[in-house]
Amino acid sequence: MTNNALQRILQFMRKWTLPIAMLMGAAMYFLYTSIPCLDSTHAFANKAISLIQPTLLFTMLLITFLKITPSQLRLQRWHLWGLLLQLGVFGACAFVITLMPDSNWNVVIEGGMLCMICPTATAAAVVTGKLGGNQAALTTYTILINLCVAVSVPAVVPLLHPSTDVTFLTDAALILSKVFPLLFCPFILAIFIRRYAPRLTQRITGIKDLAFYLWAIALALAIAVTVRSIVHSDCPWQYQLGIAGSSALACVLQFAIGRWMGRKYGEPITVAQSLGQKNTVFAIWMGYTFLNPVTSIAGGFYSVWHNVYNSYQLAQVQKKKQNT
Repeated sequence: MTNNALQRILQFMRKWTLPIAMLMGAAMYFLYTSIPCLDSTHAFANKAISLIQPTLLFTMLLITFLKITPSQLRLQRWHLWGLLLQLGVFGACAFVITLMPDSNWNVVIEGGMLCMICPTATAAAVVTGKLGGNQAALTTYTILINLCVAVSVPAVVPLLHPSTDVTFLTDAALILSKVFPLLFCPFILAIFIRRYAPRLTQRITGIKDLAFYLWAIALALAIAVTVRSIVHSDCPWQYQLGIAGSSALACVLQFAIGRWMGRKYGEPITVAQSLGQKNTVFAIWMGYTFLNPVTSIAGGFYSVWHNVYNSYQLAQVQKKKQNT
C-alpha cells in the first residue's frame, strides 16, 4: 500500500470516525453473539463492558476538566431555561400518564419523557469542542442537569409506578451513586493534577484529539449495548416503533430548541449539544430501574438519533475546513 493510499484511508477514517464507530459497535455485537463457542463468555463480556465504559467516560471528562479551570464553570441564564425545558416536559408527560394510567401506549410517552429528562452526556464536551462550542458552559450544565435528575426522577416516578419498597432518598442516593463517580471524581482529580503535576497536565492536554478518539471507542461499546437492549426487548413491534418515534421527536425538539435558544445567548452549538446529546447508557439504566423496563429501549434508539446528527455536524465542520 502506498503512502498516498494510506493517507487517504486515514483521512477518511478521521472524517467519518463516528459512523464507523457506530457500525463497528453494531457489527461487533452481532458477530460476537453469532459465534456459539463464545456463549460461555457473555457474562464476562458484560462485566468487562460495565467496567470499560465508565473508565473511558471518566478519562474523557478528566481531560476536559484539565482544559477548564474551576473559575470557568459559571452559571449562565440559558442554563436555567434549559433545565426548565427538560424538567417541564418531563413533568408534563408524567401528568398525561396519570390521566390515563391504564393505557398500553403509556410506554411510548414514558420513552419520550425518559429522553427529555436524561442528562447531558459526559462526552458531550468533546463533541462541543470539535464543533467550536463552549466546553466550560456545557460542562456546567452537565453538572446541573445531573443534580436535577437525582431530585426530579425519584419525586415523579412514584406517581407513575407506586411502590412501598423504596423511598425518595433511596432512589436519589441510587442515582447519585451513578452520577458522582463519573462527574465529581474527575473534577477533583483534575484540580489535584493541575496543582501538583503541571507537566503531566501539559502532556495529557497536548495529545491532539485524545478525548475524541476515546469517545469513538466508548461510542462503539454504547452502540453494542444499545443493540443488545433492542434485540432482547420483548416489547411488541408496534410499541417499539412508537418508542422509536417518541425518542426521535425528543431528539429533534431538544436540538432544535437548543439551537434556537442558543442563538439568543450567542451559544447555539453549546446549548444545542447540552440539550440534545444525552447520556443514553444512563437512560437505559433509568428505564430498567425506575420506569417500565420496556422504556429502556428509548435510550437505545436515542443513541442512534443523536449520534447520526453529531456525525453530520462533524462532517460539515470538516468540509468547511477543507474548503478554507
